[in-house]
Amino acid sequence: MNPSRAFILRPVGTALLMAAIMLVGLVALRFLPLSALPQVDYPTIQCRRSIPGASLGRDDVIRDCARSSVSSDRCRRSIRCRRKARRSSIITLQFNLDLPLDIAEQEVQAAINAAGNLLPSDLPAPPIYAKVNPADAPILTLAITSKTLPLTQVQDLADTRLAQKISQVAGVGLVSLSGGQRPAVRIQANPRALAAYGLNLDDLRTTISNLNVNTPKGNFDGPTRNYTINANDQLTDADAYKSAVVAYKSGRPVMLTDVATIVQGPENTKLGAWVDGTPAIILNVQRQPGANVIQVVDNIKKLLPQLQQSLPAALEVRTVTDRTTTIRASVRDVQFELAMSVVLVVLVMYLFLANVYATIIPSLSVPLSLIGTLAVMYLCGFSLDNLSLMALTIATGFVVDDAIVMIENIARYVEEGEPPLEAALKGSKQIGFTIISLTVSLIAVLIPLLFMGDVVGRLFHEFAITLAVTIVISAIVSLTLVPMMCAKLLRHTPPHESHRFEARAHRAIDWVIARYAVALTWVLDRERSTLVVAVLTLVLTALLYVFIPKGFFPVQDTGVIQAITQAPQSVSYASMAERQQELAAQILKNPDVQSLTSFIGVDGSNITLNSGRMLINLKPRDDRSSTASEVIRQLQQDVAHIAGASLYMQPVQDLTIDSTVSPTQYQFMLTDPNMSEFTTWVPKLVERLKEAPELADVATDLQDNGQSVYVEIDRATASRYGITPATVDSALYDAFGQRIVSTIFTQSNQYRVILEAQPSMQHYTESLNSIYLPSSTSSGGQVPLSAIAKFIERPAPLLVTHLSQFPATTVSFNLAPGSSLGAAVKAIDQAQKDIGCRRRSRRVIRARRSRSSLAVERTVPDSRGHRHDV
Repeated sequence: MNPSRAFILRPVGTALLMAAIMLVGLVALRFLPLSALPQVDYPTIQCRRSIPGASLGRDDVIRDCARSSVSSDRCRRSIRCRRKARRSSIITLQFNLDLPLDIAEQEVQAAINAAGNLLPSDLPAPPIYAKVNPADAPILTLAITSKTLPLTQVQDLADTRLAQKISQVAGVGLVSLSGGQRPAVRIQANPRALAAYGLNLDDLRTTISNLNVNTPKGNFDGPTRNYTINANDQLTDADAYKSAVVAYKSGRPVMLTDVATIVQGPENTKLGAWVDGTPAIILNVQRQPGANVIQVVDNIKKLLPQLQQSLPAALEVRTVTDRTTTIRASVRDVQFELAMSVVLVVLVMYLFLANVYATIIPSLSVPLSLIGTLAVMYLCGFSLDNLSLMALTIATGFVVDDAIVMIENIARYVEEGEPPLEAALKGSKQIGFTIISLTVSLIAVLIPLLFMGDVVGRLFHEFAITLAVTIVISAIVSLTLVPMMCAKLLRHTPPHESHRFEARAHRAIDWVIARYAVALTWVLDRERSTLVVAVLTLVLTALLYVFIPKGFFPVQDTGVIQAITQAPQSVSYASMAERQQELAAQILKNPDVQSLTSFIGVDGSNITLNSGRMLINLKPRDDRSSTASEVIRQLQQDVAHIAGASLYMQPVQDLTIDSTVSPTQYQFMLTDPNMSEFTTWVPKLVERLKEAPELADVATDLQDNGQSVYVEIDRATASRYGITPATVDSALYDAFGQRIVSTIFTQSNQYRVILEAQPSMQHYTESLNSIYLPSSTSSGGQVPLSAIAKFIERPAPLLVTHLSQFPATTVSFNLAPGSSLGAAVKAIDQAQKDIGCRRRSRRVIRARRSRSSLAVERTVPDSRGHRHDV
């Protein structure tokens, strides 16, 4: 049986079949998206809630509700809750790869709905969620600045005219505004003035709430006309509040301005962002897990000119970070390498075949196989990325093998004098089964990659399918087009009629074959030595495998560095802002740094007030002398002299699957049901790890040493005055919590009315003596808070992390120069033994996918030496 016979005898049909393969491939090429890597992200959803001024304990119910409501363990990978001491908490949910992101979203929405009755009643807004991985760096960062407009107005314009429109682009997971200058009316109360008028903060809050309302008022429906009832029940700006009356005392009105200062300012004064040292509003765009980066950024850039036309001329919108620049460059490089490999394969074939027609025939099989594969890639939902293009590049060498084998066998009969058609039929019949067996054997090598699971399987699935399809199409071309063209083009050429180049090429090849025969004879005469060399080679290969550095994915130089800054846990906002700008100024002095954006404050992405974020953009690779890793080492030396601030940096990677941003490249997590055990064991472990020569930049996210003022209420004394703890909490929240007391509704947005004490009172703990509470006894009057309570300063945690149901903390580190991951793991084990940890639980090592590394999960022993394993 000859599978090629029908195609040899029908050249027109064979040509049309090849033309169809070429056509569908070229059409698919226009629709294939570009990306850096295949879509391998875990479905990840981030849920956030915010209560200004809340303590850590308020988040327990939210965490418990999220854990119990999202109850499908078969489709949930992990739940990580990070609770911040001042404003908000973040719950990050990662689902298994086999669960679609839309289904995961439905699970989260159902959990929020189920937990609605259990959530605190004073939440300013229900928890919100976004289909985004918080550890994924923004794909696009815009800096919005103005030389004339205040930042509050810049924020308002950026939110209403940019962020809301960009968030509607397909593939965008989250659009966040760093800098937080959202407009608001801030009412800064004077507690002493209130007490002088016989008022208190609770009275002021109730009055302000009643001054600004927006409730239904009904309508009139007469015989012929209908009227809707409206009223001037809303106060829309700070000036409108200045004429408000809060009470009448001794027959005269008490104006709001008599007891408070009213300003138009930001909703949260503890947020700040800068671009190259200039105050700005930073707009960060993060993609949905699985979304194509190139396509999302292209759609946003098409929309930007239209959006900028609606902005005032005084507003400047600048693209600071574009993650697609390096992705496009890397894809272009791989495409160039693919083209070069095709050219080199053709040249090598011509050099050895020394025949134009014999070179043309297999050369056509290369583009046909590669372009035809593009159609299958499109049908499978693949993209043109580094791995799929690498598969096509590798396949370039494979696809010519079948064609050359077929040509060689047919050419042998042609040289023996048989007609080309008979030689093609005879040669293809003999070699057809060989080509099929070669194809099957090559695909069999890819079977482990095809059936590999989890992230590694997802990552190489596209590579394996692309390579396998290319090999199959190559076999089809070799069994159809190649023998048909051999029948039409191959002719026997006598040696005396050969071209001079062909004759020289044949003589050169004959010389190489002769030298190879001599070398082969020399090796065969020394069998024992050859076997010894083979064994030594095998042993050396095994040794190199043991000692060669291992990692999940190579560290990329994307031209962007993500940095985390840390200051002492008790640092104030003003001091943190000063340190952040000092670090930024030093970083900008580096000649390889092009720009940077930075922000501080507790918001949806930052962790605590004593930490900040930076995104450092490097110059194009051709314009700088150092790689990203080298720049990081230079910057660490440049900022080492800055006191009171630590800077942790690592290059932004295209592959980010973990759900947390780590200061360093490696991390391991400690879990313990008793959170207080961390205070004893983690500092000991960190100090011991800092002494290990295998590790560098050891850090931990344990934030348990912040400062707090504990108000110890004398309940007996308070009850004599008719004061309850609820009254104390309410007064403290009114004064120091940036409390939202009312909302201003407009057609495009909503703005808050914030109640607080005067800014000068928020600097020192002595201001607690100025807080007065209403007495509910018959005598009435105002009672100083100091009369019923004592104020005690003591440390308190700033951040609490839960991994599923257990408290957890993370220890991060980098490898020291010349060290390996295996040596680092041994150093961690030894450190545990040195501090007295007994190993009673099984060690678990897993791939940390977001940092090209491994993370080592550990458990923490309690005071009795028992280990708590999750």
